[in-house]
Amino acid sequence: MDDETIKLIKQALPAYKGRQIDVTLNLLNDNNTVPFIARYRKEMTGNLDEVEIREIQDEAKRISKLQQRKQEVLKLITEEEKLTPALANSIQAATQMQQVEDLYLPYKQKRRTKATIAKDAGLYPFAQWVLQYHSDSVTSQAVNYINEKVPDTDSVLAGVHEILAEAIGERAEFREWIRHYTQQNGDLTSKLKRNAADKDENQVYAIYYDFQSALKQLSPYQTLAMNRGEKEGVLNVKINVADDAILNYLNFQLIGRHQGPAVATVTDAYQDAYKRFIAPAIERELRHQLTETAQDHAIQVFGDNLYHLLMQAPLKNHTVMGFDPAYRTGCKLAIMDGNGKYLAKQVIYPHKPAPEKKRAAAMPAFIKLLNDYQVDMIAIGNGTASRESEQFVADAISQVDRDVRYTIVNEAGASVYSASAVARAEFPDFNVEERSAISIGRRLQDPLAELVKIDPKSVGVGQYQHDVPEKHLDQQLDRVVETAVNQVGVDLNRASIELLTHISGLSEQTAANVVAYREENGSFQSRPELKKVPRLGPKAYEQSVGFLRIINGKNILDNTDIHPESYAVTKQVLANLGLQLADVGTPAVATALKNVDPKILSQKLDVGEATLQDILSSLQRPGRDRRDEMPAPILRTDVLKISDLKPGMKLQGTVRNVVDFGVFVDIGVKQDGLVHISHLSNHFVRNPATIASVGDIVTVWVLEVDEQRHRIQLTMVAPND
Repeated sequence: MDDETIKLIKQALPAYKGRQIDVTLNLLNDNNTVPFIARYRKEMTGNLDEVEIREIQDEAKRISKLQQRKQEVLKLITEEEKLTPALANSIQAATQMQQVEDLYLPYKQKRRTKATIAKDAGLYPFAQWVLQYHSDSVTSQAVNYINEKVPDTDSVLAGVHEILAEAIGERAEFREWIRHYTQQNGDLTSKLKRNAADKDENQVYAIYYDFQSALKQLSPYQTLAMNRGEKEGVLNVKINVADDAILNYLNFQLIGRHQGPAVATVTDAYQDAYKRFIAPAIERELRHQLTETAQDHAIQVFGDNLYHLLMQAPLKNHTVMGFDPAYRTGCKLAIMDGNGKYLAKQVIYPHKPAPEKKRAAAMPAFIKLLNDYQVDMIAIGNGTASRESEQFVADAISQVDRDVRYTIVNEAGASVYSASAVARAEFPDFNVEERSAISIGRRLQDPLAELVKIDPKSVGVGQYQHDVPEKHLDQQLDRVVETAVNQVGVDLNRASIELLTHISGLSEQTAANVVAYREENGSFQSRPELKKVPRLGPKAYEQSVGFLRIINGKNILDNTDIHPESYAVTKQVLANLGLQLADVGTPAVATALKNVDPKILSQKLDVGEATLQDILSSLQRPGRDRRDEMPAPILRTDVLKISDLKPGMKLQGTVRNVVDFGVFVDIGVKQDGLVHISHLSNHFVRNPATIASVGDIVTVWVLEVDEQRHRIQLTMVAPND
């Protein structure tokens, strides 16, 4: 990466210090992963987190692509022998790809146009003459340019008009000004297409049948909704802007105070240039820009929701039953121990249309399973027959003489996992529904470990996900999964191949090799043992080892976030505190730290203060799982029906999805309730994600219930507020 490119990156990211950008780019170029840099190179980057590092990474890619295009354009214009020093400087000074394309437009090879035909007919000098605004009659001068290709004055004037209109339409400075003016002053309107009402039987797009919004005030979800309606042939969508100001600008730039016969010719040319060339191009560009911005926003919303879904608190050390509801085919049950190990499975038929005999047998069989395996948590999938199954479970646990609770689990994507190669390899002798019950139960036990086995697009927390570029969405979701997995860390002796694949530095092959080594040689006893795994080289070891935990291994530090490269300084820290390795994780560490100034200690031991702070935190809480700080799932013993809901009722619920217009909350009935953005707070909210995240436990009040349409309106603003 050359100096000019790095200079442009720094100009584009003024919030970062130049040194931070230099160091981050060097670390990335040296094949260090984003999670590794964020966790273990804090002193070098100035404490940049994953989001900030990726911003630098993405900007570097954008600028590199821009610089490459600049060189291509300069080369192409040079080959035409039309590159001037001023044009070269303008291209080099461009900071956006659109500026480069605007400057290149007049020199771009294009199909034969009316303007090029007129130039071939020898009319270009006459067009230049017109722009000199001579006092002579344009028509009288046109006679001098008549030839076999343009046999009369009308043909000459028409050709000159085309030359002028095309030249005006390709002026970069005109396009830039008009683009900016339209952005600031234009509206996007949509109308119901003539005879298209039957294409929208459910009136999905009714709000956009007669819609208008300023471009700069348009919400991303509105853009995507109108795009979809337009694609389906329901809507006509258009950008409108007052032409007068634009035409006045062109008049000032091209004519100014000039007078004479040529003024009318130039006026006709710039008006036609705007109508035929500039306005349609600007509309296409702005529609594309609006769409890209909306898509990026939708991808970001999906990513944020996925992150919070993955970071939900695990339910550890509980024997859990996964309950996959169904009517005709029966409810599939699967029991896992506190470590997620499969114990038993069964199918029961508690619902119609199952025969009476099977329904009667379902309850005692279910209670027997609960007692035989001492199940204390039940995870019920939220699909078909979910609420009937919830009633069945509530009735059953009321007959059990110990504390058993249940919760509704979002089963989105469970069927995708159940039919996948991963599931078939894990449970080859099970049918799809039985694997689904295991997945539902494990989602409650460890959401992260289970959900990484599923395509992130299938987990049901997106917004307009089918209207965004799949490649960009996949890239963002992969980043989110990588961030979540590495922030949490994994148990090296229990992690699946799918989970290990997302660990910094590991590929699918090296993750498979880790599991194969573990199965052949038994549990890892220390982190350095990883070096024995085939094809896991020094770089992969360096990048991954800090995120891999060994519980009850030979070295307690292997169950912390401390990287082995810092073990030596960690022992010095303990010695300075008067402690030993055996004291790690005991109250003795917290007691010893009361009289310690980290800044002074970091200077004494010649270690970065950020690294020292991480070491001290890990010494106090080895094996810490940051998800334990997240809200735990709501566990229930009784059933709430939509008919039980009354306006003003206060409830607790779990946030299932966050979208631009509000938040969907599971309050324990079949349908999630919507807290509209206007009811999230008693002050103005621009972005619902600033108020709630997926997995949050929130207090809500019922506003309105429409049983017929199965819609529940909620508010997070207390009635007395």
